Amino acid sequence: MTLDLSHEIELTPAFHDLDPMVVVWHGHYFKYFELARCALLQRFDYDFPQMHASGYHWPIVDLRAKYLRSAHYQQKLKVRARITEWEHRLRIDYQIRDAETALLLTRAHTIQVAVSVATGEMCYASPAVLLARLGLPTS
Repeated sequence: MTLDLSHEIELTPAFHDLDPMVVVWHGHYFKYFELARCALLQRFDYDFPQMHASGYHWPIVDLRAKYLRSAHYQQKLKVRARITEWEHRLRIDYQIRDAETALLLTRAHTIQVAVSVATGEMCYASPAVLLARLGLPTS
């Protein structure tokens, strides 16, 4: 059985998300990634409040995006977030597609690392709580 470590949300850019060229401003894509990432982590009951309660912060240490096509006002979008690495860090890959045509507009990824709330020290392996929440063996 393959474990599905992905989640998809739908959204529609509002007028206030546009830039002077009348397309979605590049910085708002990060907000869309954040919405998809939170929805994905909520699916595993390990969103930011649960992360903190388990003794870890998970700051983003790297974020990369590739803009292929512009998104527009009121264009229906699907934002997919998928966990692709979890052993030493948490990598989440994203795709933003047109909801009607499935045309790929943007792809990106974030990398997060576990940091102990108690000590402020970065962990060099993902804590067992992450693996347990994702339904993966904790070895």
